[in-house]
Amino acid sequence: MKKKELRKVYKLKRKNLSDTEIANLEQNIYAQVSKIDFSNYKNIHIFLPIEKLNEINTYPIIGFLRKQKKTIIISKSDFKTNTLQHFIFDKSTTLEINTYGIPEPMNAQQIDVKKIDMVFVPLLISDQQNYRVGYGKGFYDRFLSECKKEVVSIGLNFFQPIDNISDCNQYDIPLNHIIVPK
Repeated sequence: MKKKELRKVYKLKRKNLSDTEIANLEQNIYAQVSKIDFSNYKNIHIFLPIEKLNEINTYPIIGFLRKQKKTIIISKSDFKTNTLQHFIFDKSTTLEINTYGIPEPMNAQQIDVKKIDMVFVPLLISDQQNYRVGYGKGFYDRFLSECKKEVVSIGLNFFQPIDNISDCNQYDIPLNHIIVPK
């Protein structure tokens, strides 16, 4: 299937998950994240969930990473250029929900993209080659292309990867790992 069709199918699938199903899927994902060896990663970027779209609640992962003494980095979206700016997310950071439902930092210190060691990436669906379908604006592909080459990218998803996304192109960047419920 093509990205546009996959986007439509998996937005609907995610929307139709019950609160109980989401909680169970998230617990499975959290358990897998807790087994990752984070010792070589200091600055970890993570997305904040768009609640109205039933995205994975990443706040428990953030709490876990803070206990590991990691620097948490979140983004602010620029919808004119479809790019992200990155900021340190600490206990004093104030969040504001933008018009798309994305929580964004209001009073945080900006950080250079080249200092990011690991990125947790949102997605709707991925394939066996670790390519992903997001919301279609290319924010994360642009972001990952700016990162240092050794950055580790991990997608978090409720759904098992499909065989193939048929219309990937040279701008699509495969992730290093995808975590889905077992």
